[in-house]
Amino acid sequence: MNNLGPALGEDATHYANLPDSAKLVLSLAMVLGRLEVFSPLILLTPAFWRF
Repeated sequence: MNNLGPALGEDATHYANLPDSAKLVLSLAMVLGRLEVFSPLILLTPAFWRF
């Protein structure tokens, strides 16, 4: 883990050079990487409500 920015090399300045599929994958990874997404996921799992 470090603080290098969005990317390394040619894509380090902006994401315009990346294909749309790569932008979609990076966007989904960004959303899933947020801790706020885990609370609703835990609440929606049946195992959470069993105990």
